[in-house]
Amino acid sequence: MHEVHFPAVVEVDPATSISTYLVRHGTESPSATMFRQKVGETWVDWSASKALDVVRAIAKGLRAAGYGPGDRIAIMSRTRLEWTLADFAIWHIGGVPVPIYETSSASQAQWILSDAACVGAFVETTAHAAVIEEARGEDEGHHVRDIWIFDEGALAVLEESGDGVDEDPDSGFREVGLESLATIIYTSGTTGRPKGVELSHGNFVVLLEQAIEVVPEILKEPGACTLLFLPLAHVFARVVEVLMVMSLVPMGHASDPKEAVKDIAVFKPTVLLSVPRIWEKIYNSAELKTGSGLKRRIFRWAAKVSIVHSRESAQPGGPGSSLALQHRLADKLVYSKIREVLGGNLHWTISGGAPLGERLGNFFQGIGVNMLEGYGLTETTAPCNLNLPGKARIGTVGQPLPGTSIRIAEDGEILIRGVGVFERYHGNPGATAEAIQDGWFHSGDVGYLDADGYLTITGRKKEIIVTAGGKNVAPAMMEDPLRGHPIISQAVVVGDGQPFIGALITLDAEVLPKWLDTHGRPAMTVAEAATDEYVLEHIQMAIDRVNRKFSRAESIREFRILPDDFTIENDLLTPSMKFKRREVLATYSDVVDSIYASVAR
Repeated sequence: MHEVHFPAVVEVDPATSISTYLVRHGTESPSATMFRQKVGETWVDWSASKALDVVRAIAKGLRAAGYGPGDRIAIMSRTRLEWTLADFAIWHIGGVPVPIYETSSASQAQWILSDAACVGAFVETTAHAAVIEEARGEDEGHHVRDIWIFDEGALAVLEESGDGVDEDPDSGFREVGLESLATIIYTSGTTGRPKGVELSHGNFVVLLEQAIEVVPEILKEPGACTLLFLPLAHVFARVVEVLMVMSLVPMGHASDPKEAVKDIAVFKPTVLLSVPRIWEKIYNSAELKTGSGLKRRIFRWAAKVSIVHSRESAQPGGPGSSLALQHRLADKLVYSKIREVLGGNLHWTISGGAPLGERLGNFFQGIGVNMLEGYGLTETTAPCNLNLPGKARIGTVGQPLPGTSIRIAEDGEILIRGVGVFERYHGNPGATAEAIQDGWFHSGDVGYLDADGYLTITGRKKEIIVTAGGKNVAPAMMEDPLRGHPIISQAVVVGDGQPFIGALITLDAEVLPKWLDTHGRPAMTVAEAATDEYVLEHIQMAIDRVNRKFSRAESIREFRILPDDFTIENDLLTPSMKFKRREVLATYSDVVDSIYASVAR
């Protein structure tokens, strides 16, 4: 199949905006819980009416300060309730929020602030305010008039300053409809300067109305709630934020992803939306906590049973009696403990942002947590494809959501058209014309559709490696499973124009000490581990497992462990946790050369 279209199942009034749902719930369901805020170690409910009252008050403060419809206002902060309140307050005055990653440098912030023509900025800390101020001196600077600092009580100050504003608090949002600009989200920038993706209120609202219609099991489940710990500067988290408000599903905010598992255990979400790296961390953490010896062997047996049980459950007839018995035993010994760590109420997980991997997806499905993988980009307002409850095919990213069409070009590129697809890049008609041709958005990803319209992603078009022997290799197909190993942080497959495939590996400094201890090895630094024979042997074992799925011409023949991991600080990792392939290859070109110099051609 080369093209599939799923028609929209919900029509939306053209006068609708994102703010419509906040006002509707705040007035029609005032006592319903909309947010949960962490205060100390407890979670405190915010009713829909309280959320609406606070947003209206902040909006009045913004109007008193001279801001109104069409004004672009930046938000630079970690994920927290104040981020969402500021977001909705800007929408309430008819303004346009512009997110900036809280890790951004002054030059990165300057580009976004100037390109989007921001006139105000919400920031989390005084350090972030200093970045905005420093950005004034970068290149052409920017025109931000006011900087409001969450940690300095800025929202309360705005609420107070708006007390004297005598006007209808909803007048700004009433001028906004589906066609109105909702936000400008800047791409992570794995290559070149970030492009500003203009997304309308309709992109969010119409797309998410379709999603709400097809996943009632998730959003209308009694006691449904979610914890958001992805960065709200990323489109995936932003869509989660809007989706939960539209659905009136209580949402909590967690600022530190490293503490996410602890927060999950207390918050007890029924649904979590996250990226594969988080699921990998949860799996690896569960394995390492079992220690060594018999307990570790039991965990690995249980993990294998989970994966096989999930695979056979998708087949006619389901698992056999022997496997079902093993699965029940494994549930008592292992799975129930993992579910308890995840709060005990987690029934649904949705993974996006990068390929999850068939093995990891089946593991979570097998332990009793329904794993639904989806696909989308900033330019498609995140989800354009999603596996649906009861219809999931692990290893794929599902069928298109209603109102979306997928086409596979002759070269394998995935083309997308539909209600979530953006209209233009901000102030960049050249890039827009290149990305959208004949009404189809060219994603840059490659993949294929099966006979039922389920999409499988195989990699990025520009990242396809062509070996000296003419073999086309999609590096992501090997990199993703390698990152599933506990001590592997990043894997970069190389070999373009070379006689064979190689790999650059980085080690996870957080996991390494525990892994060494459970394997009876002495403590060592990452640099020492990079040359340790035992570590090298286990990395090779991981590579051998991956190689079994590929031909000799595609398999990884040599690898090198790099001395440092990829980070946002060393500019080898984007804020959305994707490594910058071009920069990595340039930085470690000598290491890549050594792979091929060490073996006779």
